[in-house]
This record gives sequence, structure tokens and C-alpha cells, in this order.
Amino acid sequence: MDALDLARWQFGIVTVYHFLFVPITIGLSALVAGLQTAWFRTRKDTYLRATKFWGKLFLINFAMGVVTGIVQEFQFGMNWSDYSRYVGDVFGAPLAIEGLLAFFLESTFLGLWIFGWERLPNRIHLACIWLASIGTMLSAYFILAANSWMQHPVGYRINPVTNRAELTDIGKVLTQTTTLVTFAHTITAAFVTAGALMLTVSAWHLARRRHVDVLRPSFRLGLWVVLVAGLLVAVTGDLQARVMTRQQPMKMAAAEALYDTSSPASFSLFTIGSLDGTSEVWSLRVPGVLSFMATGSPSGTVEGVDDLQAAYQARYGPGDYRPYIPLAYWSFRLMIGLGMLPVAWALLGLWRSRRGRLPDGRGVQWFWRCTMLAVAFPLLANSFGWIFTELGRQPWVVFGLLHTADGVSPTVGAGSVAASLVTLSAVYTVLAIVEVGLLVRAVKAGPPDPAVDRPPSDEDDTVLTFAY
Repeated sequence: MDALDLARWQFGIVTVYHFLFVPITIGLSALVAGLQTAWFRTRKDTYLRATKFWGKLFLINFAMGVVTGIVQEFQFGMNWSDYSRYVGDVFGAPLAIEGLLAFFLESTFLGLWIFGWERLPNRIHLACIWLASIGTMLSAYFILAANSWMQHPVGYRINPVTNRAELTDIGKVLTQTTTLVTFAHTITAAFVTAGALMLTVSAWHLARRRHVDVLRPSFRLGLWVVLVAGLLVAVTGDLQARVMTRQQPMKMAAAEALYDTSSPASFSLFTIGSLDGTSEVWSLRVPGVLSFMATGSPSGTVEGVDDLQAAYQARYGPGDYRPYIPLAYWSFRLMIGLGMLPVAWALLGLWRSRRGRLPDGRGVQWFWRCTMLAVAFPLLANSFGWIFTELGRQPWVVFGLLHTADGVSPTVGAGSVAASLVTLSAVYTVLAIVEVGLLVRAVKAGPPDPAVDRPPSDEDDTVLTFAY
């Protein structure tokens, strides 16, 4: 492989690895804030213990997300310097806002929350975790705005003298439809992931009838979060698919391996064949579903790969404008299928845990074992979703503006990229072992004892007490 292929592999590995932590951080920060709010209002030790337990898991995950995210930022200047030089004025603006505003807000108030137990008044301490949670969502928003600009560039001009993209309207970059629907879809998916983590951890303890007073409410909370957020994922995903079809019709055609323009267009749940448009052996299809995804109408017209390839050649010049269709096809289905499985399981879990009871009776051990795997499904769905999003844009790094091959660093050779790829893979393997080890230790320890580190009562809220 040449430097371009290796740089793409490295960026893909780092991005997917980093995004394992992001949705858990976003979703769990809000859920921890909600649990602390419940404790603040009721003063029940159950909510306080749950807040500290899930807060510890949140902090472990947050720390790992920060470490892996820093590496991702450095790649733009190291492996993709031509990309950074060409569009850095535009792409760098939302990332700068994220670092100076959102991440500063997130990290500052998270630090106050960590060290503020028994030192800050309860109201102020509660406000800190909510502000930290808001900061995580703002960070996600600005980063997604930068990525959305790569999918649909707006608010810029090309300087004819420097031949670089220059920012002309930051408002358009931050508020375009692509950013809004992507943010909504990502945030709801983050809550599904965090809720599924609650199910996995709670199931491990509840199957052993341990810490039932704390983890049964957490289990029910996780079930409701997965169910509601999962339904919102489906709604926001539907909106995102229509925006994507208008802006990048080739991506939708590749998602179905649809080579000929069709009206209406069916959606294949499963296909046996090479997906090259000529050797399909068998396919299980649902009539009109692809048309509805793409246009909102079951009889809508969906453009095919061959027609779009011809149109792109006429518009952009000679070249192959098709992404790698088999990977786009299967990642799209795995994203949907794996993402919806936890929602169905949440319905079953809510039924089996109704009326204040724990799941019991026939098949209960299998129920707990399957629930312990719950977090794996949204994590995989998130990964396949990003693979589809980024791979389906190829051969563009900025759609319609800059080819991926033109964005790679011209002076970085294949050997250098290969060395960094191997090094990062080894380091990330070690970090994964550390992350899993810390999480397993924290999970096994369970919620803290109710008599340990109980914060002061409301009467103490009027006085700031700092311990040095």
C-alpha cells in the first residue's frame, strides 16, 4: 500500500477507536446529572450511590476519550497537510470554537464536580455536572459541524490567488441542515449507547442479586433510555437519509447497490451475490422502502450508481466517483440492524421487569446473559455508521471540492505512515486493556456504601467550604 492507503487506514482506525468512547461520554454525563438531580430533590441514598457509581464509569471513559481524541487532531497536520492547507480556514473554525469554548466548559466544570464533593454547596455542585454535560454536547456539535462541512461545504469561497478555501459565513457552517440532522442523530445514538451500558452493568449485578436497591432503578432507567432514544434514532436517521440523498445521491445508491435509477425503489434486507449489479443470486426485498428513505414517498425516484457516475464525470471530469459499494452496502445494514436490536430488547426488558419486580422465571439466565451484551450492539452500530458516512463520500475528502488523494501530505512517505500506524495500533491496544481493566474493577466494586462520603445536607448549602 502507498502513503495514501496507509493514511486512510490510520485515520479510520483512530476515528473508530475514538468514537467508542464519545457516545458513552455524551450520554452517561447527562444520565449521571439526572441521577444527581434525583438525589438533590429526594435525598435518597439510592440516587446518591447510583450517581457516584455511574459517575466513576463516566470519568474513566471520559479520560480515555480525551487521550484518543488528541491523536486524531494531530493527523490533520501530519498525514493530511494538503487538506489542512486547502480548507483549514473553514474546517479549523468550528474545531477552534470547540477547543476554546466547549471543551474548556466541559473540562473546567467536570474538574469542579470531581473535586467538589463535600466542598461545594449541593446546588452549585449539581450545576457543575449539568454544565459539564452541556459542554460534552457542545463539543460534539462543533466537531459534527466541521464534519458536516466536509459532507456538504457551505459558507466559503475559493481565493483565486492562493487557491485556498476561505470562510465567508460561519453561521452557515454551524447551522446548515446537514449539521442539525447529524447532531440530532448522533446525540440520540449516544443515549442509546449509554443506556445500553447501564443495562450491561446492571444485569451483571442483578443476575447475582447484588446491589438490587441501586441497580434495579438504574436497570429500568437504562431500559427507558434505550427505548425512547432508539425510537428517536430511527426518526432522526430517516431525516438524515433524505438530506444525504439530496446532497450525496451516490451514497444512497451505494447503500443499496442500486445501479439503475428506479421508481419506486425497493430495499434489500439481505443479498447474496457480488453487489456489482450483474451477479445477484438472491435478495430479500421490501418494496418501496428505499424510495421512502430517500424521498419520503414510497413511489419516489432514486438515482442509480451508473447514472450518477455519468453525471459526475460530466460535472467534475474523468474519474471513478463510486465508493467501495460492498462495504457501503453492508455497513448501512449493520448500522440499522445492530442499532435497533437494543430497542427490541428494551421492550422485552420493560415487560419482564414491570410492577417493581426483577426478571424471573423461565429463561431468566439467558435473559441476563444476553442483556450483559447489550452495550456491544450500539457500539458496533455507531462504528458501522461512521464507516458508511465516511466511506460513502469517497473519492471526496470534501464532497465536490477536494479529492481524498489530493489531501494527503506530499512529503510523508509510506514508511513513516506505516511506522505510526503500527505504533498507534500497539498503543491503542494497551489503552484498551487499561480501559477494560479499570471498568471491570469499578463495575465489580459496585456502588459505594451509603455511609461513605455522604455530602452535607441542605442546611450547609449556604456556605462554601473548601478543603485544602
